[in-house]
Amino acid sequence: MAVSAAERLKKMSVASVYRHYIAKAEKKGRGKSEVDEVTRWLTGYSQSKLEALLADGTTFEAFFDQAPAMNPNRFLITGVICGHRVEEIEDPFMREVRHLDKLVDEVAKGRAIEKVLRSDCSARATRG
Repeated sequence: MAVSAAERLKKMSVASVYRHYIAKAEKKGRGKSEVDEVTRWLTGYSQSKLEALLADGTTFEAFFDQAPAMNPNRFLITGVICGHRVEEIEDPFMREVRHLDKLVDEVAKGRAIEKVLRSDCSARATRG
């Protein structure tokens, strides 16, 4: 029986992919600090905890399962990443992974960090 992409990804270390996130951002003139910022925004991890998880080889499954405070505004992340519309992904785990992918993609494309972090959207959502 074939193992699904989600099952393979659950067992991968976040650090093995994170270095690619950093490289993608750096190619476009952005940096590790911005990738870390969007990751902390999404998951609620502190910088020190994020660094510890990356150093420990934490899997994607554990990374998202143990996240202290998944940002409620993450559902405002829309668009296409890896050929899939983020908002239409049914598998909760894969949707979280694609949220992170999309945030990093937006950082790499030079989008203003306030927009990447949906700061303007949350204000609009509360105004109604």
